[in-house]
Amino acid sequence: MAQTAQEIKEKIIQTLRFKGPSLPVHLASASGQSILFTGAFLSELLGEKQIKQTHMRVGSSPVYFLAGQEPQLEKFQEHISGKEKEALMLLKENKFLDDIEQLTPIRVALRSIKDFAIPFQKNDKLIWRYFRVPETEYQIEQTTEIIETQEKASEALKQIIETEAKKREEQKENEINNKNTNDEDINTIQEKKQEDNQKNTLNIFDEEKTKKQAKKVIKKKTIKKQGTSAPEKKNEKFFDKVKKHLNLKKIEITGIEGFSKDDLTLKVLKNNQKYLLIAYNKKTIKDDEIIKAHKKAKENNLPYILLSLGEPTKKLQSFIDAIKALDSREKIE
Repeated sequence: MAQTAQEIKEKIIQTLRFKGPSLPVHLASASGQSILFTGAFLSELLGEKQIKQTHMRVGSSPVYFLAGQEPQLEKFQEHISGKEKEALMLLKENKFLDDIEQLTPIRVALRSIKDFAIPFQKNDKLIWRYFRVPETEYQIEQTTEIIETQEKASEALKQIIETEAKKREEQKENEINNKNTNDEDINTIQEKKQEDNQKNTLNIFDEEKTKKQAKKVIKKKTIKKQGTSAPEKKNEKFFDKVKKHLNLKKIEITGIEGFSKDDLTLKVLKNNQKYLLIAYNKKTIKDDEIIKAHKKAKENNLPYILLSLGEPTKKLQSFIDAIKALDSREKIE
């Protein structure tokens, strides 16, 4: 008996409800349809907002799931590798990451694992949270950190004051012991009392001064921690430029293979075909860089795409055209 389109959709939803997040191949098997037809029904269900799909790919396919099943996506994290895996483990361990404090490759990777790294703004800062941790926990952790820092600073200040007071007391005792009190007259005793009063007054000012110095040290450390380097800004700007270019060309980034100040190596999907893409942060690409890119692509068993900030030289373009037109090269026996 033939199934109606609505029956097939309901079977897909029932399968997701029973088995949790699934790949298209498993949903096709459960619904008794081909991958092609199952894909069409999944697209309709997505359009109707009855199901969701991941940004992550397992092979070349997303994972489909129902609202509320997000925590179950953790079982697919084993398919994440490279810098994305490193960023995911770092975020999972710390719960929250301050974007500006991370190295550039980690910052780039966090933007790629959209299913598990959720961004939000806090005090003009970009913060990443692990998808299973509520945003409200961040304020609690921040408050706890501030209290602990203040307690440590207060304890350190207390120890400094106690040490200084002990030194002054010991110095005072030594001065008294080194003098023959029997020879001191009333005027000398009164002068000493007056001197002690002056010292006590100065000590109060010293304590206030020490408190202010401690606060300045804490403030300097906070400012230093929040700083960022110019090269990281430059690298991130280059990555954004590459990403914008790929979006215009409808090319999808599926993985990050390498990242430096001079070049960026990505795995991409273009017209459902996998490629290795090497983008150079300069106008001119040299011959040896093309050879190096070719070797890298060969290692990954992928065709490759090159990007740069400028057009190739006439000499290099002529060489590329000549290679394209070459049918074969043979040796004369």
